[in-house]
Amino acid sequence: MRIALALAAATLLLAACAHPSNSVDIAPGTPRDQVIARAGQPVRVVPLPDGGQRLQYTLQPWGRYAFMVDLDAAGRVVRSRQVLTAQEFARIEEGKWTRADVEREFGPPAQVDGVASWNGPILMYRWKEFGGGSDMFYYVYLDAQGVVRRAHPAMEFINAPADRW
Repeated sequence: MRIALALAAATLLLAACAHPSNSVDIAPGTPRDQVIARAGQPVRVVPLPDGGQRLQYTLQPWGRYAFMVDLDAAGRVVRSRQVLTAQEFARIEEGKWTRADVEREFGPPAQVDGVASWNGPILMYRWKEFGGGSDMFYYVYLDAQGVVRRAHPAMEFINAPADRW
C-alpha cells in the first residue's frame, strides 16, 4: 500500500512539473482558446481595467509558481509571466493595495492565516528565490478592512537539515 501511495505521489509531482502552465513562453497575439487548449482551464479568470482578462494558472498551495496570462479586450495574449518573484512582490504598495489587488496580481494564496498579534488575515504565498534557489514564503498582512499593511519574504526551512534550526 505504501509503495502504491508513493508511486501515486511521484506521478502527481511529475505531472505538475510537466504541466504546460509551468512555462510562460506563450507568444503575444495568441488567441485565448489556444492558450486554454495548451495550458488547460485557468484557476481563475480576472477582469482587467482595460477590458481584457487575466488567466491565472497557479501551483499553490504546494507549488512555487504562478503564471498570469493577460489578454486584451479581443481575447489575444498581451503578455504572460511568472509572478511569484522578488521583483513582482516588490510592487505591492502598503497602505494602498487591497486583498483584491494582491489576488489579481498573484492569484489565490497558498494559505490564509491569522495570529493573535495581528488584527486581520495574513496571506501566504510559496515561491522560489531564483538567485539562491531557496524555498521561500511571502507574507501579506491585511488590516480588518482588507488593506495591505505589511508584506515581507521569509525562508521556508522544509528541506533544511534539522541541525540548522
